[in-house]
Amino acid sequence: MFIFSFLLLFGFEHEMPVKIESAVENSIVLESHVPMGEASVSAKPLKFGLETDLDTVSYADTKADIGQLRVRLGESLKHGDVSFDSIKAEFTNHLVDKIIPHWYGTPWSFGGHTAVPNQGKIACGYFISTTLRDMGIKLNRYKLAQQSPIDEAKIISCGSAIYNVEQESPEKALEEIDSLTQEGLHFIGFDTGHVGYLLKRKGALLLIHSNYFSPGAVCIEPLEKSRVFKSFSKFHLVDISNNDVLIQRWLNNGIVL
Repeated sequence: MFIFSFLLLFGFEHEMPVKIESAVENSIVLESHVPMGEASVSAKPLKFGLETDLDTVSYADTKADIGQLRVRLGESLKHGDVSFDSIKAEFTNHLVDKIIPHWYGTPWSFGGHTAVPNQGKIACGYFISTTLRDMGIKLNRYKLAQQSPIDEAKIISCGSAIYNVEQESPEKALEEIDSLTQEGLHFIGFDTGHVGYLLKRKGALLLIHSNYFSPGAVCIEPLEKSRVFKSFSKFHLVDISNNDVLIQRWLNNGIVL
C-alpha cells in the first residue's frame, strides 16, 4: 500500500508502469501475470484480430503517412467521396493497428517519457499523449501527460460527454462500462492513479496501457482480467472513435492542447 500510495502521490508528474507484450505474426501475445520482480512466464497467445504491419513499415514511416492520410481524407470529404463516419473509422484503425502496436513491450517507468517505441521507458500518461500526438493530434504531450486522469479526460473530450463510473465490484464496473461504450477506441482514467485506452472490438473490452504491474510494459489485455482494472472502483470514460469534435480537429489540423 505504501508503494501504491507513493505512485498515486507523484504518478502524473512522472507517470506509471507497463506490462510486456509483443506483436508476433500480426497478433498480440500477452505475457502471463506474475508478481513484480519475478520472471515472466509465457502464456498461450491471445489473438484479438489486430492487423499490424510492424514487420514492413517503420514507426517513422507510419507517422509520416499520417499527414498525407489527413489531407486525403479531408479532400475526399469535401468532394463527397467519403463519409465522416468512414473518416472516424480510418482514424481509429490507423491509431489502433498502426501506431500503437509499435509500442507493445516498451518498458514502463514511473518517470518514463520516451518518444521512440522500445527505446527508453514510458509512463501511462506519456503513452497516451505520445501516441495521440504521433497520430497527428496537435497537443503538448508533456502537458497532457502531467494532468490528472479526470483533467486528461476533459482535454481529450473536447467538450463531449465524460462518463464517470463508480461501482463496488469489478464485475459491476465492467457491466456499466460495457453499457456505456460503443465499438471503437476510448480513453479510460482510473480514479486519480492511471490512464489508458479502452478498445471495444467485436464486443470485447480490451485495455491498452503502460502497465505498472508485472512485468511492466505497454500491453493489450482483456479488461476483466487486468490487475490494474481490479485495483480501482472509479473510472472516467471518453469516446475517441466517435468523438466528432476531436476527429474534426484532427482533420482540420486544429489544436487540442
